[in-house]
Amino acid sequence: MKKNAMLLIRTVLFLVLFAVLWNWLQPLRVLNRISLYNHIFPGRERLPFGESPQTAYNFSIGSLDAAFASHKISGANAVDPRTLRVITIGDSSSWGTLLHPEETLCGQLNGKTLADGRTIDCYNLAYPTLSLTKDYLLLNRAMDYSPDLILWPLTLESFPRDNQTDNGLVRANQDEYHRCFPEAEADEDDPSRSFGEQRRAAADWLRLQLYGLMWAGTRIDQDYPENYPAPQTDLEPDPAFHGYEGPLPEDALAWDVLEKGLARSGETPVLIINEPILISSGKNSEIRYNYYYPREAYDTWHEELAARAQEKQWNFLDLWNVLEAEDFTNTAIHYNSENASVLADRTFEQIELLFANGSSQAKSGQ
Repeated sequence: MKKNAMLLIRTVLFLVLFAVLWNWLQPLRVLNRISLYNHIFPGRERLPFGESPQTAYNFSIGSLDAAFASHKISGANAVDPRTLRVITIGDSSSWGTLLHPEETLCGQLNGKTLADGRTIDCYNLAYPTLSLTKDYLLLNRAMDYSPDLILWPLTLESFPRDNQTDNGLVRANQDEYHRCFPEAEADEDDPSRSFGEQRRAAADWLRLQLYGLMWAGTRIDQDYPENYPAPQTDLEPDPAFHGYEGPLPEDALAWDVLEKGLARSGETPVLIINEPILISSGKNSEIRYNYYYPREAYDTWHEELAARAQEKQWNFLDLWNVLEAEDFTNTAIHYNSENASVLADRTFEQIELLFANGSSQAKSGQ
């Protein structure tokens, strides 16, 4: 009996010591930078995201280190003067919900040749949540890969303050978030540093490596259902957006995060793209454009975005209304492959203007 009690005490002490050492050493910082992708398996065309790993051979992983290590950009060759290295950030529209990698905005820009003879080499670093802060974390990482141009497709839903940190990618990368936003209040109970959360993160790292075999054999990285619900066109008579009715107060939106991202890019030009949205003609469409946006809130934000772009000489492409309602797939911001091609063509025209001018500024386009 005494022997069993001593064994139990030793076991508990060992586990406590192990947990303390794990929390102190943070070994995942090393582990997450190790990857079979770009070595044994080809790098992924987009960052890992999904909810059905058994069929999509992909799932949402919190660690930015592990996500980037699995992406093909981590295995990219050195910068080639014959190519234009373009990086796309943004939300699920840019990531490509229901689109194959080659059908996305980035995929359809890939391989296009500019008048100066350079070929676009595009890397899709978008991630399916709507938050400028999440976009900033991706842009900050993107700068490590010497981009010639950053495409930043965005929409109003990425601007509200309450969307900035309430998403999995920001929550899972609190250390990096606070390095990027030192003014933000620290979370003393950050769960990402706990032993239990770190153990789950280690298991996720291992799963991601194992799914590399299926990714290599199929190049499938999401589910492609034959049928999916169409976006709403008959809408509720609700004029509110995130609790506000009418024009949005300036402090309700994260304009400062957008400005911070543009500053972080330094001399690398950023092309801001106002993404297409579904414009409904159904019930209550005089009040709302779609499920996301009341007309008045969207219009005041849209006017402010265009005004800031002009005043501050941002590279800006306004594509908000270039698609028809039937061009959208399962939400009011997801479009089909044919219309991703339309966006790619319009974006390419703007890229040619940008680099034909020989500077980091081009006129705003519509």
